[in-house]
Amino acid sequence: MAAYLQWRRFVFFDRETVKEPSGPDGAGAKPFALPPGIAVCDSGRGSLVFGDILSQIWFLPRSLQLSSFQAYKLRVTHLYQLKQHSILVSVGEDEEGINPLVKVWNLEKRDGGNPLCTRIFPAIPGNKPTVVSCLTVHENLNFMAIGFADGSVVLTKGDITRDRHSKTQILHEGSYPVTGLAFRQSGKTTHLFVVTTENIQSYMLSVKDYSHLELDTHGCGLRCSSLSDPSQDLQFIVAGNECVYLYQPDERGPCFAFEGQKLIVHWYRGYLIIVSKDRKTSPKSEFSGNEAQNSDKQVLNIYDLCNKFIAYSSIFDDIVDVLAEWGSLYVLTRDGKIHVLQEKDTQTKLEACNYMLFRKNLFEMAINLAKSHHLDSDGLSEIFRQYGDHLYNKGNHDGAIQQYIRTIGKLEPSYVIRKFLDAQRIHNLTAYLQMLHLQSLANADHTTLLLNCYTKLKDSSKLEEFIKTSESEVHFDVETAIKVLRQAGYYSHAVYLAEKHEHHEWYLKIQLEDIKNYQEALHYIGKLPFEQAESNMKRYGKILMHHVPNETTELLKILCTDYRPSGGNEGPGMLEGKKANSEEFIPVFANNSRELKAFLEHMTEVQADSPQGVYDTLLELRLQNWAHEQDEQIKEKLHNEALTLLKSGRFKTVFDKALVLCQMHSFKDGVLYLYEQGKLFQQIMHYHMQNEQYKKVIEVCELYGDQEACLWEQALGYFARKEENCKEYIAAVLKHIENKNLMPPLLVVQTLAHNSTATLSVIKDYLVNKLQKQSRQIEQDEQRIQKYREETMRIRLEIEELKASPKIFQKTKCSICTSALELPSVHFLCGHSFHQHCFESYSESDSECPTCMPENRKVMDMIRAQEQKRDLHDQFQHQLKCSNDGFSVVADYFGRGVFNKLTLITDLPSGKTATTIEAGLQRELLIPTKRST
Repeated sequence: MAAYLQWRRFVFFDRETVKEPSGPDGAGAKPFALPPGIAVCDSGRGSLVFGDILSQIWFLPRSLQLSSFQAYKLRVTHLYQLKQHSILVSVGEDEEGINPLVKVWNLEKRDGGNPLCTRIFPAIPGNKPTVVSCLTVHENLNFMAIGFADGSVVLTKGDITRDRHSKTQILHEGSYPVTGLAFRQSGKTTHLFVVTTENIQSYMLSVKDYSHLELDTHGCGLRCSSLSDPSQDLQFIVAGNECVYLYQPDERGPCFAFEGQKLIVHWYRGYLIIVSKDRKTSPKSEFSGNEAQNSDKQVLNIYDLCNKFIAYSSIFDDIVDVLAEWGSLYVLTRDGKIHVLQEKDTQTKLEACNYMLFRKNLFEMAINLAKSHHLDSDGLSEIFRQYGDHLYNKGNHDGAIQQYIRTIGKLEPSYVIRKFLDAQRIHNLTAYLQMLHLQSLANADHTTLLLNCYTKLKDSSKLEEFIKTSESEVHFDVETAIKVLRQAGYYSHAVYLAEKHEHHEWYLKIQLEDIKNYQEALHYIGKLPFEQAESNMKRYGKILMHHVPNETTELLKILCTDYRPSGGNEGPGMLEGKKANSEEFIPVFANNSRELKAFLEHMTEVQADSPQGVYDTLLELRLQNWAHEQDEQIKEKLHNEALTLLKSGRFKTVFDKALVLCQMHSFKDGVLYLYEQGKLFQQIMHYHMQNEQYKKVIEVCELYGDQEACLWEQALGYFARKEENCKEYIAAVLKHIENKNLMPPLLVVQTLAHNSTATLSVIKDYLVNKLQKQSRQIEQDEQRIQKYREETMRIRLEIEELKASPKIFQKTKCSICTSALELPSVHFLCGHSFHQHCFESYSESDSECPTCMPENRKVMDMIRAQEQKRDLHDQFQHQLKCSNDGFSVVADYFGRGVFNKLTLITDLPSGKTATTIEAGLQRELLIPTKRST
């Protein structure tokens, strides 16, 4: 129980007297006055409703324009205005005696200018006339309850606006007057609270038998009960002279010790409004003493039950009732005046009360007040900050940090952190930083600070809880946490975070550099997706190769052939393995030649299309091993392996590189093989010359002399320079030169003149054979010359004869069909004759003989070819250099006219036209013309 005298008092309402509207002259308005005789009041649907003792019902809208109609013949005793419907229920008397009538009015419909009365029925419980004490109506229009002075309660169920659709029955009978009724709707459950002067009961109307429960054995006077709103869980409020009780349908709730005789109780927007008698006046009976004398002073208190303070308190003269409408409270007094209590806006209330509360350090009340008035988060945060500062200054650091925690999200964290950086307050700082992370408002610096706090406190359990609690959502910067934990030496925690949140680089860095667990790091890489496994092997491959070479080599083999993560991290759709470029991992094997050889040989076996660098490195590695090996058997095996690799055909595009490698390691067979593949026959011969292998020199000439004839010349020059007795080799060379006619004899003699051991007997046979061949050739040439001269003479005679003598055509048969010639016929100077129709059928040109034309065209093509090739000097030089018989090449080009002197004819000789010259050329070229007979 809380004594209200200890509650703080505030002035959250402004009091004014309602005045009449100003007149047109602008004169000061007088206080508004109600009609005399007002007995009952209610409000709702935008109006204040009054009932007087003269049977009138009055309506006062916000414009203060009073209107009324006569509802009864004698008086109005009770009114109930529904808040959600334009329905007014009244109780009054039309005749003398105890015969109250209930009337239901539809305010939206009119009957002769007055509201339409939709239902009238007597308010009598059974056959016993009694006075109506209270009235209530459910907002769904399906329930209406009437309480009587004899303790009876009549319940009307159904549509209360119609007689036909409703049913009336006695719900409650008792010995004490009914002083209050209230419906409570919770979901689909409806309860009716019934309070008398001596007890309180609750009826459940949602069941057929209307079960009831007695809640308490004391009651209250008339108008001293009310129903709260959902902020107080729709509790039924009963105000006795000593205390105010709150009830649920099945039990009694809290109570508040508000002393004094209660006259009126209402609930308004979370406030409890109580009108009680001033303590200076004499008390009256609970039931009949509610009407005070005119001289009585009454106190109106407005309580905030949640925050336990008095929002307003004031003294009035003889209050009739307190009504709520248009967002304000209206206090009606017996003198006909209306006083309005206007609640101040939230900001004004908070500023006023907070100033007083802060000054008195009543922060808890300030916080509760701000929450109940729905102050925004910024305003609440400011209160929490001031409360925290107050507790901090008093030395209550634990309490202060709890208030600062409530400012997270609004107050800058550095404001709080600076206050608790002292080592003695590290526990408070840790609590604040933990909450900052839980709300996902921490940055990297906050994470660093929190982890440093854990490590300073050496609180491993808290540290593990922080990094392992949040499985679904991370409230801190993971990378920052890993850095701090690593720096503090908490490697296991750092590794856990790195693995859990897939910070692969940090995981490997800690495992390799701090923990030195190379095996685990290698296993972890094998579980990564392909791209990450590839990049990390490039980064850490050398370290792993140094400490775990065999396992690292095996992983690289898998990575470069058919990689699938060991943990299945690529996903279920990853059916095909991926492979990395094996050439990029060769640097990983620095100082590990044995593992490198195994890796490269594996790659060449399982992946024939490996990059060229793999084969190059493998060749170099095999050549190195061969060059340094001392055991002859092993050396021979290595020799064969290197030569086999060279012959695999993988070095065609890098011929020079392979050749350099073989030369660097003095790998003779490899060098010769590459010379042969590259058709470097002169280099092969020079190699044997340098090693003075005479037979090999002859073999090279015999093998490749047909492809490169100059090899025999070089061999002759080589043996000619030797002072040793090389007659056997010189004879072999001369024999081949003679057979192939590779060198002029004079050049052979000059070449051998440099050798002091080579006598004339060495070249005697060569010279004799050469002279004999030349003699025979001279004889053949002279015979050919004589033949050509005779042929030329014959042709010239024919030409002269054609020029000077007539041509007699004596052919009797056609040269095409061999039939006897018939006119018309065609004759040519060459001696061929044709039928005209045969000539036209077979001839391609009118001016050429079909029989002689093929031979003539050959001659013309040769002439044109000679003309086109007259300027081909480069081709001439090449053929002259490469030909076995240079003299024949010169003779051929001489015949083409290459060496003829070029004469430019700029003007034609006088008396000769171009046509005449062309005709002469045709005659010279033996192109016969056509004659027709």
